[in-house]
Amino acid sequence: MVRDFSTADNPNLRATATAWLSGEHPEPVAPRPAATVMIVRDGTAGVEVFMLRRVASMAFAPSTMVFPGGGVDRRDAVDLPWAGPGVLEWSARLGADEAATRMLVVAAVREVFEECGVLFASTGAQGPLVDAGTAPWQGVRAGLVAREQSLAEVLLAHGLRLRSDLLRAHAHWVTPEFEARRFDTRFFVALMPEGATLDGATSEADHAAWFPPQEVLDAAARREAIVLPPTQVCLEQLAECATAAEFFDQTPVIRRLAPVLVFDDEGHAVLRVDFAGTKAPRGGG
Repeated sequence: MVRDFSTADNPNLRATATAWLSGEHPEPVAPRPAATVMIVRDGTAGVEVFMLRRVASMAFAPSTMVFPGGGVDRRDAVDLPWAGPGVLEWSARLGADEAATRMLVVAAVREVFEECGVLFASTGAQGPLVDAGTAPWQGVRAGLVAREQSLAEVLLAHGLRLRSDLLRAHAHWVTPEFEARRFDTRFFVALMPEGATLDGATSEADHAAWFPPQEVLDAAARREAIVLPPTQVCLEQLAECATAAEFFDQTPVIRRLAPVLVFDDEGHAVLRVDFAGTKAPRGGG
C-alpha cells in the first residue's frame, strides 16, 4: 500500500519541498541512527501517550509534537547486563548488527531518562526501577545531557541492569532525503512504569503531557499541531487499541520506511510512503 502525506499541513516541510523537487538542492546527508520511545498508559478516557512539543528554535522539526528520542552514543556499544531479551534477540528484531543494536536500545533508555526523568534500570533482573528523581540521579541526568558520560558507563559504575524487557520494537523510519538533518530511527514502545512520574523537563521542549492519540491527530488535522508522518502513523495505530497493554504486546512487521518527496497527480508536493510488507496503517491511500 502506498500512502501520501501532504506537506501543506506542515510549514517546516513546505518551506523546502518545492525547491528540492525543482532540483535546487545539495546531495542528501547520511542519516544518523536514533531511537524514540512511545510511552503509553491507560488514562481515564482510554489509552494515552507521552509527547513533547519541540521548541521553535530547534534546527530539526521545530514546534513539532514528538515522542522522547534522540541519536545514539557510540560509547554505548559495549557489553552491559541486560534484563529481558538479549542482544542477539534484539538484533534480529531490529535488523541491526550487535554493536548497532546495543547503541539503539541504550539510546531508547537514555532518551527517556534525559527527557522524562525515568530510568529503565534496576539492580536485579526484576524489581523496582532506580529512583531517578533523587538529587544524585538528577546530577547524573544532567551529565548525560551534557555528554560528559555515556549511559553505559553510568550503568556499569552503579551495578545496574538495563531493563530491555520494558521495551518493544515497533517501527523503523528514515528521514526524507531533502532534510538537512536526517535520522535512521527505531521506534520503541514502553508501558508507563508503575509508581513513576514523567516530567518532560528538557530544554528541547516547551510543552510535555499525556495525550489521547486521537486528540493529537485531530489537532494536526485542524493545523493546530504539527506531526511528522512516522508520528502520525504510530498515533493512528495506537488509537486502534483499547488498552496500553494491547499496544505494547503487539509484534508488528518492521520494515525500513523511507518517505520520498514527489508531486502527486494534482501537482502538490507530498511525502509518499510504500508500506508494502507491513500491516497497512489506518487512513488508506
